[in-house]
Amino acid sequence: MIVTIDGPAGSGKSSAARALARRLGFEFLDTGAMYRSVALAAIRAGVSLRDEAAMAQLLTGLDLQVESGRVLLNGEDVTREIRTGAVTTATGAAADSPVIRRRLAELQRAAAVGRNLVCEGRDQGTLIFPDALCKFFLVADPTERARRRQREMATRGEQVDLDQVLQAQDERDRRDAARDIAPMKPAPDAVVLDSTALSPAEVVDRMEAEVRRHHPFS
Repeated sequence: MIVTIDGPAGSGKSSAARALARRLGFEFLDTGAMYRSVALAAIRAGVSLRDEAAMAQLLTGLDLQVESGRVLLNGEDVTREIRTGAVTTATGAAADSPVIRRRLAELQRAAAVGRNLVCEGRDQGTLIFPDALCKFFLVADPTERARRRQREMATRGEQVDLDQVLQAQDERDRRDAARDIAPMKPAPDAVVLDSTALSPAEVVDRMEAEVRRHHPFS
């Protein structure tokens, strides 16, 4: 069984997906971490994320493992490093790359074989798993999303002005929505859930109830 949670940055989808997976006894796949890892690999290799031929070659030798809350890039734990501002900025180009999207789509589908999975991203319910049994699209007020992002960055020692975070977020939203390949949008059968005024636990409560109501399992 696959549950997809899509939505823009700061909507709370990653934390909701992790918590929902724990409640259901499912595994969790953080697809955003996969794009971040490719962006980090490109930065380290000095390869432009917009050079499709060079990225295809880089991806050929890339060993990427995302599991149990850890991200391993060629055997190295990069869980914290992929959350830095530099990687966040570069990740947009990774998401726009057809060659990167094709390769990561293959890895994401392979990760779901024979498993009960909660996955989060921007195209999980529309492109990667269009036949998923339960789909959510999580949204929130843009300013609230920016505040969440600002707090997350502060925990890593990055102090960024809220207006700067909001500006970068708005640009990323526009890019994600206008992307030719897998634009960010709710699947026709997705449940759209606004997390602005909800606590993280309340978001997961609603998701769990929806999953169990439509797809009961033991």
